[in-house]
Amino acid sequence: MKPINLILLIIFLGTQYALWFGDKNVFDWYRLNQAAEQTRLENAELDQRNQRLVAQVIDLKAGGETVETIARSELGLIKKGETFYQIIE
Repeated sequence: MKPINLILLIIFLGTQYALWFGDKNVFDWYRLNQAAEQTRLENAELDQRNQRLVAQVIDLKAGGETVETIARSELGLIKKGETFYQIIE
């Protein structure tokens, strides 16, 4: 075997080893891509939640129906003259 072919073979084998078994190998790259995609999905969900909260804060500051809705649903408050019915299933 010629010396140049031997040198090229050694370089090729060294790069293949680094690609498959070295630090930052193909398997690590795949796992990182999966983790990055999962993080992107979580961030998208959190962005939607933040937008809903911002809209709710704006509505609360404007004194809209949100205050009344929250008082009724979370605190169980009723208006004067209303009758409260509780349905038990």
